[in-house]
Amino acid sequence: MRGLALDPARRDKIHPERWKQLVREGRATPSWLAEDFSAERRRATVLAYLVDLAEKLTDEAVGMFCKQIGRLFARANAAVEQRHRNDRKETAKVLRLFRDTLRVLIEANESDGDALDMLSDKIGWHRLIQAQPTLEAMVAEENSSPLLLAARRYPSLRKFAPRFLETFVFHSSRRHDPALAAVETLKKINRENHRTLPDRLPTGHLTETARKQIFAAGAADRRLYEIATLAALRDRLRSGDIWVEGSRAYRPLAEYLMPKAAFVEKKEADRLGLNVPGDGQAWLEQVQQALDFRLKQLAYRARTGKLDGVRLENDVLIVSPLRNEVPDEAEALKWELNSYLPNVHITDLLAEVDSWTNFSGKFTHLRTMDTVRNPAAILAAVLADATNLGAKRMAEASANVSERQITWARLFHIRPETYKAAQAVVADAHSAHPHANLWGRGATSSSDGQFFRAGDRAAGRSDVNLYYGSDPGSKFYSHISDQYGYYSILPISPSESEAPYVLDGLYDHETKLDIDEHFTDTGGASDHVFGLFALLGTRFSPRLRNLRDRKFNTFGKADAYPTLKNHIGHSINVDLIRAHWDEYGRIHERSRRRAVRNSQKAFRRPGGRVSCHKPCRRSGASSEPCS
Repeated sequence: MRGLALDPARRDKIHPERWKQLVREGRATPSWLAEDFSAERRRATVLAYLVDLAEKLTDEAVGMFCKQIGRLFARANAAVEQRHRNDRKETAKVLRLFRDTLRVLIEANESDGDALDMLSDKIGWHRLIQAQPTLEAMVAEENSSPLLLAARRYPSLRKFAPRFLETFVFHSSRRHDPALAAVETLKKINRENHRTLPDRLPTGHLTETARKQIFAAGAADRRLYEIATLAALRDRLRSGDIWVEGSRAYRPLAEYLMPKAAFVEKKEADRLGLNVPGDGQAWLEQVQQALDFRLKQLAYRARTGKLDGVRLENDVLIVSPLRNEVPDEAEALKWELNSYLPNVHITDLLAEVDSWTNFSGKFTHLRTMDTVRNPAAILAAVLADATNLGAKRMAEASANVSERQITWARLFHIRPETYKAAQAVVADAHSAHPHANLWGRGATSSSDGQFFRAGDRAAGRSDVNLYYGSDPGSKFYSHISDQYGYYSILPISPSESEAPYVLDGLYDHETKLDIDEHFTDTGGASDHVFGLFALLGTRFSPRLRNLRDRKFNTFGKADAYPTLKNHIGHSINVDLIRAHWDEYGRIHERSRRRAVRNSQKAFRRPGGRVSCHKPCRRSGASSEPCS
């Protein structure tokens, strides 16, 4: 791809949406159809497609690197845990011996007896001597360090790491970043085929524990240094502190946000639409008063036993688990009602839903935006995707649709944005049905992930999450309203956290639902999600396990809430919030406009003034950026 010497800057000369259109056409258009294009259109389509493909390949390569390093340490941590499980019996045996030894020593001290003689009589020196090797192995924690265990797979790491570092150019948001200096050091010794590291090494990117292990023998251990550096690079890539030249997913975080000039202009005109005051200091004062009042209220109600389902025992809040309020008769009634439902063919059901909603009309042509002439071809193509039958087998199972029609529909009418639009039509029709109001108003929703195992060729491209077993698979993160209508379904990797995708599904959908409150399980909750919900004005209500391990962060000292002393964590860094208040606003603005996916997996180009390839049809002058 790089040998073609393509210039990605050419896309800056046309409107971003037009560029996306060219890329989509390039992906879908077969070569025999491209021959009918004019020479200029064909070259533009191929150029856009290849530039996009180069970025995609870069993202895939960097993503594979991050996964490989993550798996390396995941296996090391799993080995440590397995070793602890295997040694559990020996550990218990040694602890009992230590307990008995302490009892004998205490008894000897109280009776003024000879401790050594009493140990020999009641414990036996042979037992203590036999336990020494086991005890020495147990306390040698450095031998079970994830870094040292990961070093055992160093040969497999060397198969791809040098090539990876040499292929890509890395940049950092920090001046004189030691991580990039360490990467350059590794690249240099790889090019010169040196086996030892230079005397002076950048170590600012390493943790204190890693430095001690690397320099344990005096001179630096190359294996440990290289693995620790690659692990630090992986973490920095995922956090956005380091980005890759020519990548779309691993770019500087500033590119995902609204340009500062446009943000300042909106802020001065009070057009940001924030759910919080534009003045950070005013917001901090407001929140400080509210938090202080609510914590004191919580402490008072806990002391007086006025909390429903919560009690205070030994200065610890105990939350009673929620009970299932659905009566047992409901299960029997469900199956009884199910027996009255007729058995229908999935094709008839899909056609009937389309007759009610006309969702097939949302599958517009890629270039002309026309609807498909034969809706049956769209329905057959959707079923082919759902059942994994393919166009040929689907045509054989259909009476009035050919393989060519299904293939054409899949090429030019079915794509993620048309699926999203069609799903929104079905969700809105479901929400508007009178029976839906029996369940809720459509103002609250919840989300959760569902794992599906992969087989055959898909298994090689899927990830493994040991929570679901050792089989590879994929995960779908679904959002459902209180009316039991799905309004967003996002494919994600099973090895990724669900929390970053909560806001993606909540705000990046095409339905008419206006969600006021959203529920998740523990996997969908994080401090970042809480903060973004506060900025966007939606209530976040996760169902959290291990609640006692979570702490309240306060503006003042924990002494102000003695009843809650076991639940108070660190103090809030007010200066940090105040210093970055405008950045919070820029994040909110881009999230609200759906320009940034909070999962940082697929982004639209940042907003701002752009030079269109044709005149705008908007009336009058405006400082508002094109959408």
